[in-house]
Amino acid sequence: MSPNLRELLEDRILVGDGAVGTLLGERGVGFGHPYARANLSHPEMVAGIHEEYLRAGARVIETNTFSANRFKLETHDLEERVREVNLAGARLARQAVRNAGAGEALVLGAIGPLGRPLVPVGPVSEGEAREVLLEQANALLEGGADALLLETFTDLVELRLAYEAVRSLGAPVLAYKTFVEDGETLAEGLPGRAAREISSWGVALAGANCTVGPQRMVEIAGQMSAEAGPVAAFPNPGLPQLVGGQIRFSRDLDHFAEYGVRLAEVGARLIGGCCGTTPEHVRALTRALEGFGVGTDRVRRRTASAGVRERVEISGEPATGFAEKLRSGFAVTVELDLPRGNDISRVVAAARSLKDRGVDAIDISDGARARLRMHPVAAAKIVQDEAGVEVVAHLSCRDRNLIGLQADLLGAAALGVKNILAVTGDPAQIGDYPEATSVFDTDSVGLVHVLSRMNAGEDLAGNPIGEPPGFLVGAAFNPTADDLRDEVEKLRRKVEAGAHAFWTQPVFEIEALERALEQIGEVCLLLGLMPLRSARQAEFLHHEVPGINIPKYVREKLAALSPEDAPRYGVEVAQGILAEAQPLVSGAYIMPPVSAPDLAGDVLEASGIRLQASGQEIGS
Repeated sequence: MSPNLRELLEDRILVGDGAVGTLLGERGVGFGHPYARANLSHPEMVAGIHEEYLRAGARVIETNTFSANRFKLETHDLEERVREVNLAGARLARQAVRNAGAGEALVLGAIGPLGRPLVPVGPVSEGEAREVLLEQANALLEGGADALLLETFTDLVELRLAYEAVRSLGAPVLAYKTFVEDGETLAEGLPGRAAREISSWGVALAGANCTVGPQRMVEIAGQMSAEAGPVAAFPNPGLPQLVGGQIRFSRDLDHFAEYGVRLAEVGARLIGGCCGTTPEHVRALTRALEGFGVGTDRVRRRTASAGVRERVEISGEPATGFAEKLRSGFAVTVELDLPRGNDISRVVAAARSLKDRGVDAIDISDGARARLRMHPVAAAKIVQDEAGVEVVAHLSCRDRNLIGLQADLLGAAALGVKNILAVTGDPAQIGDYPEATSVFDTDSVGLVHVLSRMNAGEDLAGNPIGEPPGFLVGAAFNPTADDLRDEVEKLRRKVEAGAHAFWTQPVFEIEALERALEQIGEVCLLLGLMPLRSARQAEFLHHEVPGINIPKYVREKLAALSPEDAPRYGVEVAQGILAEAQPLVSGAYIMPPVSAPDLAGDVLEASGIRLQASGQEIGS
């Protein structure tokens, strides 16, 4: 292979192949198994498909190894056969080139995304990711691949990590990003920016593949070419349809071929097809591109990037009134528990009363203990509008995948709910619907990362979201955790992901807080306080709720008091902790009993630091 593919493509068009996986599926192979398994179970069929593409005019083919990394093969008990699958994939493609008499054809070793999210969104560390990628890449090169192809990556962070992992092997590397079917993404110029970044790494060729059809791909390739010169473009033939229980794509060969020419006109130099394309699509494309004169009599229609508005870069500093109070003084927030159903008038009334007693914000949890409650963003909007006090909306990873989490955050931004506390969430099995499915696409660290990306004006895939929302990004910390070292390490990961402030679990003795503060250093901390109301509550929390430790003397004193006197003592304990801790923390997070939210105001008054209500209305 030419050491400089970009130069090779300055004056020529190369036709690539089309889909292999969908053809294997149509021919009865791969359902219930990764398509790459066919390299071992149906090698003649895989080699035969490669040959069909070569005979149709393709001069660049990809190995049948897109999903052949350890993580993806592990789900099918094939993790010990990674080398075997990839070695066979490269050798079958190489064999097809020989059988088709296409000695000049190039074989690209295909590598797709890991299939598991990276830290901080998921559990995969950079080191582990590199090992998985190198394992696959080494086998592909050993099997005879001319170059390595990183394709269908949504996240540029993961794509760059993959490039940096495999470039040390010395083979040319091509890198393709996939873009959603989204006119706004194109209008904001994302493909051009992505191409500029990918090219800056030193890849042999940048490109785009999958997800969109040929018409949209023309716009994407044009923007990319305007920034990076020659690019690769591998669209689907159109949007998929479910027909008779099976996925089907457009078979309009003329349409695909026509837009193949348009791709060449806007700067694509390696052109082929992705999911749903066939040797017939490639044959039509090859014929349409015959005689295409690069840089001669054809008009090269590029999508100019000069007029595209660049994404606004901001520091990510939170823009809420509550955040400003944390920066400039001592802030207090009180958690109010939502009732079942859709009537939260009592919560609004309690919030209004607490505001008058000096509370700066109200916390609304997200189905704590997996109970069915109103969506916290909806409740936050109602409380902010009707009580005139800011709300901190908790958002849990339990019930929503990454799409749903980001959709909810966009909605929160639009509604003016800008204080978000990212929590992992309790598993569904302990709640109202134990048979429900817990999602957990990510955890609280990953959600903090998502919030930070949005504060930078983009979603997790790098698409612009409009005006950065200026979220206050909150996270949880437990200073009384059994494994404090692990808890501190998680806090540090949340800080690295972009957390601004930390809400603690209830603290009942100052020594526990001091021990934790020695390890975490300077962070914005809101001290969790829970005014206990009874010995029964204290025993339940201490023995049955993970992460809460109540000193024995407190539990014994509560047990000795009458039901009327116990709540007063609970307030005194919280007030004592607050008085001692006030110089050490940035604020207080009070969690009163559901039936007695006014106890939160009692804690403030008893502490001697009653706060003055600001009188500032939301939106003013």
